[in-house]
Amino acid sequence: MENIFSTAISILNNTVIRYFLLAGIPFILFYLLLPDRLKRFKIQPKAAIKKDWLREIWYSMQSSLVFTAITAVLLVPPLHPYTLMYDHIHDYPVWYIGVGVVVSLVIHDTYFYWMHRLLHHPRLFKYTHLVHHKSTNPSPWASYSFHLLEAIAEGGVLLIVVMVIPMHLITLLSFTFTSFFINVYGHLGYEIAPAALRRSWLFEIFNTSVHHNLHHSKFKGNYGLYFRIWDRAMGTEHPDYVKEYDRIQEQRFGKQHRKKASPNPVAQT
Repeated sequence: MENIFSTAISILNNTVIRYFLLAGIPFILFYLLLPDRLKRFKIQPKAAIKKDWLREIWYSMQSSLVFTAITAVLLVPPLHPYTLMYDHIHDYPVWYIGVGVVVSLVIHDTYFYWMHRLLHHPRLFKYTHLVHHKSTNPSPWASYSFHLLEAIAEGGVLLIVVMVIPMHLITLLSFTFTSFFINVYGHLGYEIAPAALRRSWLFEIFNTSVHHNLHHSKFKGNYGLYFRIWDRAMGTEHPDYVKEYDRIQEQRFGKQHRKKASPNPVAQT
């Protein structure tokens, strides 16, 4: 029991440190040090306010406790027979760690899309997801800003992942790190994607900060986390997404960006 407790404390420390580093550094750069110089990157012209940041941090600490508890439970020996977690790094080729992270992200994106749509049901929204949507103009601090019940639902993907694919602890931690890093980008409030993305096939697959920011400002559509695939397949991508993305990129790079950008051949309505 003492070993489990010490493990949980270690996981919590890592989760909190990761939160304040990965969310804090972009926040300091974009919101405190360089807001004027980076103004053209801003998605919504209005400025976020201090009380929003404090609320986001408060709920994020609560979510960190939930995620820590779920991760600690996964490491309890009696649960091992029910998971595909493996202890020795060489039980699988080292390159499999990278494969495990990518597959985990794909599974998570599917899980998140359908869970997210469910939380937008009128009977659930005000009791769960409303907390996250109080950040209509999100900042990096909003990345973990969830109601307790939503945090449990969000963390539930860890249980699914370790029961579906073999995972070493390093893979699990790399997955959570990568997931949070992308989540911070989605809630950044600024678009930093390179101009070349719009002319690439990758634009048709991956989400951007504009994509998720539009969800926060409009409260519907754009339910995916990492990819556009489910939104486009299910017809839930906001019809103004590509237009809004082009507006921000034109704001950043000038009108020549729009001339060079390829049209979106299968935009959803």
